[in-house]
Amino acid sequence: MDHLERDHLERLHRRARERRANPIVYGIVRVTFQAFFLVYFRMKRIGREHIPRRGPVIVASNHRSFLDPFVIACMARRPMYYVAKQELFTYNRLISWLLAALGAFPVERGAGDVEFIRTATAILDRGDIVLIFPEGTRTRPGPLGQPKRGVGRLALQTGAPVVPLAVIGTEAVRRGWRIRPHRVRIRAGRALSFPPVADPSVRLAGAVTDRIWPCVMLQWEWLGGAPPARRATVIGSGARATALAVSLARGGLEVVLGCRTAEQARAIAAARENERDLPGVRLPVNVSVRAASEVRLEDQDIVCLAVPGGSLPAVLDRHGGEIGARCGLLVIADGATGALGAAPSAFAAERCEARAVAVLGGFGDPTGLVDPGTRVVVASRDRGFARELQAVLTAAGLEVRTTGDVAALEFGDVRHADRQITARIG
Repeated sequence: MDHLERDHLERLHRRARERRANPIVYGIVRVTFQAFFLVYFRMKRIGREHIPRRGPVIVASNHRSFLDPFVIACMARRPMYYVAKQELFTYNRLISWLLAALGAFPVERGAGDVEFIRTATAILDRGDIVLIFPEGTRTRPGPLGQPKRGVGRLALQTGAPVVPLAVIGTEAVRRGWRIRPHRVRIRAGRALSFPPVADPSVRLAGAVTDRIWPCVMLQWEWLGGAPPARRATVIGSGARATALAVSLARGGLEVVLGCRTAEQARAIAAARENERDLPGVRLPVNVSVRAASEVRLEDQDIVCLAVPGGSLPAVLDRHGGEIGARCGLLVIADGATGALGAAPSAFAAERCEARAVAVLGGFGDPTGLVDPGTRVVVASRDRGFARELQAVLTAAGLEVRTTGDVAALEFGDVRHADRQITARIG
């Protein structure tokens, strides 16, 4: 960023601190947009009474579309100030002026932006509303992303109440430059209050964020948004199955390891490790071990098939009918094929009703799945499911890439799959 751009961004911050939104521009845009949203998007607003009509307020929301600040602003009866990526302010001066007139101010994504905190604090100190997207960027499709600590830090430094809010439907309204009619709903919950702390530690800011974000998720799930994965079952009893169960458990899921026989299940459960195939790796407390014949898959969020390719038809004959539309199916790729030469993931997808199918590979030796920092690749044509798995495995300490090229990963061309990477966390 050159000197002129830096000066321009500094002026925008000073403007946001010292001046309110332009009342004429804001009023015209609000009246026009609100009428459009109510008619064209059939916008439904729930919980408007939870946003105070006066005094400082932080609104913490999920973020799915560039339209979010505009539809969320319709929840309040006064201007709502919000952050926008700084690139929008340097692309075009007319757009920059309009955004500033509407109450936007720049933020540098991916950095601990001190200017953002100073500006947001000044706005709250004068008794206005600040809208924050704790995810830091648009997150779509699938469940919500992981929040950053900034919202917790701001809540502690200012003592302003935090209103958790969720919006759903905005991600489906745009196709290219075309804005399509699609129902949009917004829901706000009761405000949360925290005692002010002059200089909150990173740990304390994180703890407050961890208190705020589940309340946003509550609004999201109430609106019908996809919940995060909480339960997983791994079918298989070899090293890969055991290692995958350990990683999913470390990522925060409740995991069932479904072994081929009851004898295997009893042995692994008693020792709390797979002494034959993965010795020395203890099972976390949130892993339970059962015989595969005793496992119920209907209520699972993720079902993982970590069996040899030759065993896949028999496993699907037994369990395929239990894998319903609420399940995401994960298959460990090893280059093997199912019956008649079909790829394992395609073979599995045809024999169950899973909402999405993904493949995991790129890690080599199965023990890599339990070693922090191991690089793995998740391949799926469903970006939401790929991102969901990426978040869980990243939380387990792995370095996760995603790609839409399932065939390249499944048949061992990991280098080609790497060239198709579409997202990355951590």
